[in-house]
Amino acid sequence: MDDDKPVIDQVTDTLGAAATATAGAATTAAKKVRRAAKKVAKKVAPARKKTAKKSKKAGKKAAKKSAKKTKKAPKKTAKKKKAKKKSKR
Repeated sequence: MDDDKPVIDQVTDTLGAAATATAGAATTAAKKVRRAAKKVAKKVAPARKKTAKKSKKAGKKAAKKSAKKTKKAPKKTAKKKKAKKKSKR
């Protein structure tokens, strides 16, 4: 210890150094945990993404087909009504 510095300053410096060291250790540990989680997510996620895309595409196709059917349906009924009116005359 330095005899030139007061004891309080030496204690605060030591505690400050310890606090920064623990903070640095905590951040490095958190970074390592994040990296490990990302690696696991990369291994697990591709299988989920593929199945999700297929279901979305199938859903979109079904929606398009049903939309086309609903557009065509009123036209067909209108044509049938006209044909019935003509046949009744």
